[in-house]
Amino acid sequence: MNAHEIDYFISGEEMQYVEVELDPEESVIAEAGSLMMMEEHIEMNTIFGDGTNQDRGLVGKLFGAGKRLLTGESLFMTLFTNNGHGKRRVSFASPYPGKIIPMDLSEMGGKIICQKDSFLCAAKGVSVGIALQKKLGTGFFGGEGFIMQKLEGDGMSFVHTGGTVCKKQLQPGELLRVDTGCLVAMTQDVEYDIEFVKGIKTAIFGGEGLFFATLRGPGTVWIQSLPFSRMADRIVSASGAAGRKEEGSVLGGIGRLIDGD
Repeated sequence: MNAHEIDYFISGEEMQYVEVELDPEESVIAEAGSLMMMEEHIEMNTIFGDGTNQDRGLVGKLFGAGKRLLTGESLFMTLFTNNGHGKRRVSFASPYPGKIIPMDLSEMGGKIICQKDSFLCAAKGVSVGIALQKKLGTGFFGGEGFIMQKLEGDGMSFVHTGGTVCKKQLQPGELLRVDTGCLVAMTQDVEYDIEFVKGIKTAIFGGEGLFFATLRGPGTVWIQSLPFSRMADRIVSASGAAGRKEEGSVLGGIGRLIDGD
């Protein structure tokens, strides 16, 4: 294998974290800010990109880091290496309520396409790149933008989802329509496109947006029940003055009287 062979344990229910066990000299890469805890003798280093171009000189490093800018991520990632003599563990936490999905790329054709902000961590040697949508309409109206992330290699990768995750195995020619924000990841054989919601009344007043994501098999797709953008919209809506006044409990009314509302 080109990627380091790592062991892992996923803990928690609604707010999960993944604990990666590293043998001596093994490493794992992670998004900046995802660290939860690490044991003694694990060394942390900031690197350009995903670390797969570190031996290609300055140009290779800049190219690898530049790909991440296109997905809206930081130029840098963090590399965690076990410099001790025994096994050591390092843990990474998901940034919002949901599930962490372990993906062995060696069992998935060596490539996974995922949301640009769903990647959490991976064994060193996994390449985190970009996947351009072939159709302009898919990119502009597909909900996740023209660019998605591409995870390539033969090691373990971990992506996080919002809410509950649904894994569906699509048969050849089988079609699945999903909300554009609910798509988390898919194998490389899945055909991804968008479809306009039929009917002007449904499109304008239905509250589900103007487009569906259409996924056609064969392949595997992962769907999340609560996209972070949807949760953020509800929080913003509930935190305003209108949200306070819609609270229906007696205690809520007393609170408003105290506050002078």
